[in-house]
Amino acid sequence: MPKPKYKRIVLKLSGEALMGEQEYGIDPAMIQYVAEEVHSVHKLGVQTAVVVGGGNIFRGIAASSYGMDRASADHMGMLATVINCLALQDALERYGLQTRTQTAISMHELAEPYILRRAVRHLEKGRVVLFGAGTGNPYFTTDTAAVLRAQEIHAEILLKATKVDGLYDADPQVDADAKLLKHISCMQVLERQLRVMDMTAISLAMDNHLPLSIFNLKKKGNIRKVVCGEEVGTLITC
Repeated sequence: MPKPKYKRIVLKLSGEALMGEQEYGIDPAMIQYVAEEVHSVHKLGVQTAVVVGGGNIFRGIAASSYGMDRASADHMGMLATVINCLALQDALERYGLQTRTQTAISMHELAEPYILRRAVRHLEKGRVVLFGAGTGNPYFTTDTAAVLRAQEIHAEILLKATKVDGLYDADPQVDADAKLLKHISCMQVLERQLRVMDMTAISLAMDNHLPLSIFNLKKKGNIRKVVCGEEVGTLITC
């Protein structure tokens, strides 16, 4: 069995990743695939936390663009992330993993409130912790929430699973000549305005020297490869 390079990680999943080939909602096959990938990392003894977006159900920033109050729209988006967390929690538990969902907005009947020390204790006991509802504040994305939680629990790296092979110097879906960047610094990402994560998240990672790994979720085994130190996708050093 390969030896992991990292002891504690945070995995950031976009809501869109859970759609699979659908145009909306949660694809049962995709969420089962994600659970299998997380399970493969957990078997290595890696303490794993997951931050999930909600864009497959509701995007607050999109709703605000057609007149909805931004704070109200963002709160709806936070609720969408909790739906995704509960779906992923169910899939993980069917693999026999112990899980805990913690939310930045209190909803005691569904999940624990986010309490840092409790989250760390769950990780130490080998439970997968899912963080829902972003930061609990409007105007902040789940990317920023992922960096914040990674810093709080002292994760060694933040893994961002995407639909492409890593960070490119241009949008690969638009520019056929876009080049994959294997290594880059947070400062270079900010200077070049590369939209792999929002700028607030990148700035927070840079200020706290949190490395970021960007890779293709749909390539089986990629999460495990990154955790074991293999060169996959893009490594952003901060």
